[in-house]
Amino acid sequence: MTAQAWAVGITGASGAIYGVRVVQELLKCGHTVHLMITEAGWQVFRDELDWETEDREELLKEKLQQDFPGELRYWGLRDFNCPAASGSYRCQGMIVVPCSMGTLSGIAHGASGNLLERVADVMLKEGRRLVLVPRETPLNAIQLENMLRLSQLGVKILPAMPGFYQKPQTMDDLVNFVVGKALDAMDVPHALFRRWGE
Repeated sequence: MTAQAWAVGITGASGAIYGVRVVQELLKCGHTVHLMITEAGWQVFRDELDWETEDREELLKEKLQQDFPGELRYWGLRDFNCPAASGSYRCQGMIVVPCSMGTLSGIAHGASGNLLERVADVMLKEGRRLVLVPRETPLNAIQLENMLRLSQLGVKILPAMPGFYQKPQTMDDLVNFVVGKALDAMDVPHALFRRWGE
């Protein structure tokens, strides 16, 4: 598969491991990843993954980049020098995983209040692939309306809902199912779960 450029946003919704695994899989395939992480996302790294986040660049190199052939480029939320913030940059698409309801709302209303929302806005205006992986329950009417609005604009809304027909044995199996479905939505090949009928 030809190497591509992808934008990845990780927010403060529960399920940071989904974002981590998506980045790792993209890098494993040799893609360039433009990564944005909200402050709440960093907090979830600490709370859910027990990661020390003082040296952020070193942490990302150790936990995400590893020895994968792809290129990881991390951008602060105020750094609009990120190439993916411009429609002239050939970015294949964007995934926000996990996607908080606050970020989803900002994207749905075109707020562009930070780099993550701006890049999502670029995907919308350029008609490129945009996948949002919300992890929230229950959902109120405002959240559902925001998701409907985005879906009507062509955004793929992919809630973090693992399937069980593949008979998961571990937590990793459940994570891989959701990440695999997200990669399917991005048209990125993977072998993270057994498909129906296999």
